[in-house]
Amino acid sequence: MVMSISDVEVFPVEVLEARAQINRQLDIYTRFDSQTLSGGQCPKRLQEAIRHSLLSDGKRLRPLLVMAATHVCGGDMGKALGAACAVEMIHTYSLIHDDLPAMDDDDLRRGKPTCHVRFDEATAILAGDALLANAFEIMARDTPQGVAAECCRMLATAAGPSHLVGGQVDDLACQFGASDLETLQSIHDRKTGALLSVSLQLGGLIAGGSPKMLSGLHEYGKNVGLAFQIIDDLLDLRGEVNQIGKRTGKDSEHGKLTYPSVIGVEASEQLAREKVASAISALQIFGSNGAPLVLFANFVVDRTR
Repeated sequence: MVMSISDVEVFPVEVLEARAQINRQLDIYTRFDSQTLSGGQCPKRLQEAIRHSLLSDGKRLRPLLVMAATHVCGGDMGKALGAACAVEMIHTYSLIHDDLPAMDDDDLRRGKPTCHVRFDEATAILAGDALLANAFEIMARDTPQGVAAECCRMLATAAGPSHLVGGQVDDLACQFGASDLETLQSIHDRKTGALLSVSLQLGGLIAGGSPKMLSGLHEYGKNVGLAFQIIDDLLDLRGEVNQIGKRTGKDSEHGKLTYPSVIGVEASEQLAREKVASAISALQIFGSNGAPLVLFANFVVDRTR
């Protein structure tokens, strides 16, 4: 049984309730025949492929961080729902494409066959393309208009050539290649950290957070993102398929640059703890209101999925 993040006391009940709301809204957003802006012309097979990947049992960490950041900045989490769903669509599109044979070549994701295995490679590529475009439609339409344009810009930057996509390109280029810590951190600052960090900043912006709050969220996201990736690398090395929901041992099989391969297991565990401590330190501006994000940071190093 794949563990759900809602089984772990990471966020306060208000934010965990938001997870169910996020799942309901993702379901609504991908019933394309009910969306007037989408015209009701989405091919059935494409819709099935999108829903297969998006509505599977994901942790919803990134959309929950949008909602949590809105919460700790004193905002209305309901106003962040569209942005939260947009971030999850970007994340899922990146997973669909990362799993393709030309990339990481995985056949299992979130405990289910990957999109290209369940359908076919062309349909998987197009499902990812559709989610990428749909994310920005939703962000522009369903985010408070005073901040919608800036939210779109921030998300596009985090998902673009210098961050998420660029990090993936460098990750592929480093297979059986460079092996230094600086290169590895640069890759994952962009490939993993950028989307986690922008999730927090989107929530803070929607809540009307101050520049100091947004800066604290950025610093927190940067550090917790690296810790998250380090633990991901460790889980690939020693995790269980039935817990993680994807194949393990793929990184070493493909010669990928990982923290354990560069600095060893013990040093990786220590570095993850140091990054979590730095993340928690960045939350001082929020005082006790930052408690949900402190809990999340500690969850990152203790997770088994």
